[in-house]
Amino acid sequence: MKRAWRQFVLASLLGLGVGLGFAMPGLAAAELVMFERSGCPWCARWDREVAPHYSVTDEGKAAPLRRVNLDNGQPRDLALTLPVRFTPTFVLIDQGREVGRITGYMDEGMFWGLLGKLIQDLQNATGRAPGAASLGRPG
Repeated sequence: MKRAWRQFVLASLLGLGVGLGFAMPGLAAAELVMFERSGCPWCARWDREVAPHYSVTDEGKAAPLRRVNLDNGQPRDLALTLPVRFTPTFVLIDQGREVGRITGYMDEGMFWGLLGKLIQDLQNATGRAPGAASLGRPG
């Protein structure tokens, strides 16, 4: 219940920011989809190390997080290049299609580096910039 409420509030604030012109232009259609399963220890580690500040980073603003629990099956609204089998798996989606993915989680440094590369690849492919001078974790 808390997660659903938090997602509703974040979606409402994001919508308000877009309406007022505060959202980062360029990657507005992008999202980062986190595939997880109940009891996944690496998902729990990501939740402790990254989740608390993901939404306030440039990456989080460029690609808001959407969580999918694979215990409930794979979503049908995403055009994935391959099914997701391992958790956590992070898939960068742009306009409903997979841009790239990160399979697994070892630590923050690896996650941020790989995510930065995926976002840069999307920028290069589309010619859209996220509207920030640099991407990275909060100070």
